[in-house]
Amino acid sequence: MEVRRYGDQDQVAFLLSHHGANNMELVVPSPELELAFAHFYDDFAQNDRENADYYFEGKTDFSTYVQRLHDEAMGVNLREGYVPCSHFWLVDAQKTVLGAIRVRHNINNEFLAIEAGHIGYDIAPSHRGKGNGKVMLKLALPKAAELGIERALITADEDNLASRGVIEANGGEFESIVMGKVFPNALARYWVDCK
Repeated sequence: MEVRRYGDQDQVAFLLSHHGANNMELVVPSPELELAFAHFYDDFAQNDRENADYYFEGKTDFSTYVQRLHDEAMGVNLREGYVPCSHFWLVDAQKTVLGAIRVRHNINNEFLAIEAGHIGYDIAPSHRGKGNGKVMLKLALPKAAELGIERALITADEDNLASRGVIEANGGEFESIVMGKVFPNALARYWVDCK
């Protein structure tokens, strides 16, 4: 299977300037976005059940979920194995939640250092294939830089060509394929400059 190469970041700049992407922004999860988040979750529940569970708490107890995300960003009440992590949602001009991205402040455990990396993200199924992932990662890289991360490790399943394309379009430099231990999948590892 061949991975589509993007070469440089011109495509991301084009998306930012032409497809309404200039109306997109990353926002910190907040109570005002409860209905928008419910639609985001429902999209996963209907079209990507495998990943819907990750967001289930936000559907069932939104205020507690948002508080947990804020706590994680502050390094408070972290669950075992977790590190401080800033959460952002990609929203459009209508405040539709198109995607979610997580920027881990460090990768100081084996799972993060090998499998998960600094940044993880999801685009709602009905908003995939439109360049939203590329825009979301582009907007998140300065957030990582603000946390002192100069180069971010980002991974994707080896066969997830869409996610690999998102990383490559943002200047990702392929490092290697590794076999995950926690999630037994072949993972492509990339490094991306955050500044």
